[in-house]
Amino acid sequence: MNPSPAGNAKLFMLNKPKGYVVTRSDEKDRKTVYALLPEWAYQDNWKPVGRLDLDSKGLLLFTKNDKLADSIMKPGGCRKTYEVWVRGLVTPAHIKQAVKGVENSGEVLKAFSVSIAGGAGHKTKLEVVLDEGKNRHIRRLFGSLKDAKFGTALKVLELKRIRIGGLNLDVESGKWRFLTQDDELLLV
Repeated sequence: MNPSPAGNAKLFMLNKPKGYVVTRSDEKDRKTVYALLPEWAYQDNWKPVGRLDLDSKGLLLFTKNDKLADSIMKPGGCRKTYEVWVRGLVTPAHIKQAVKGVENSGEVLKAFSVSIAGGAGHKTKLEVVLDEGKNRHIRRLFGSLKDAKFGTALKVLELKRIRIGGLNLDVESGKWRFLTQDDELLLV
């Protein structure tokens, strides 16, 4: 068994590509994020801080420190920022509703903030900030809103987490790196 080269590092980031599940093993035999990491990450019990679903990509942190993980993931802890492509024309009314909150499957889902970052045709690029995270939060939130022109539900086509707190994703897809002490300070 190769020892972890982590030294004093408490966290590392992975740029999770689409098509990987965030789990140690999968009963459906899908690829897990551990296939992208050195063996020691699995053997030394480095755990993901939060989740990104199979179809999502972007910044995922790992740690062995449960208290640290809890402080990052607790509601109101570190804000998470996502780049989101939505099928449909997102209007100011949609943004207002997303921030106010919508009910979906007995839960209230809302964003801390939403801003339009661009668009192409009948797709809208958004920057969405959450201060809490529920299962498939952004997909369910926008799926609860209707496109004014066509009367169909908005649909998240692509979702990428680009920031946690003040820490920006800065590694290529499928790559990882240890966080420095300065990086860790950005997570407050």
